[in-house]
Amino acid sequence: MKKIVFHLLVFSVLFFSCKKDDNNPSISTSNVTSTVSNGNWRITYYWDTDHDETNNFTGYSFVFNTNGTVTATKAANTITGTWTTRNDDSKIKLVLSFSSPADFIEISDDWHTIERTDSKIKLQDVSGGNGGTDYLTFEKN
Repeated sequence: MKKIVFHLLVFSVLFFSCKKDDNNPSISTSNVTSTVSNGNWRITYYWDTDHDETNNFTGYSFVFNTNGTVTATKAANTITGTWTTRNDDSKIKLVLSFSSPADFIEISDDWHTIERTDSKIKLQDVSGGNGGTDYLTFEKN
């Protein structure tokens, strides 16, 4: 009898402690907004469908301003875009928009937030057109 109770207890703990990533309380529009709008960030990983393009962003420091603008600075070169967060189909998204140059247009998208800490944001985008999956990671400087 003790064995049965023990196994039921272990099963209950394991079953009820499992959660889907979409229910992660550290990922909400307010948490993502407050995280990215605090400090300077760099892109530490960018996977575009089938190849790594992280090097296109080496040396850039990103600042997500509270007014919805984002600036990427590398030496004397400054690129400006916009950003926002939103809840779309129960997924928290970080929306980036740049009008130039081409490398920055590539990351202009509504990115699904798959992980958030105070120093890292991992994002994913599944393309509706070609079905490819892109990944983008920002880490705090």
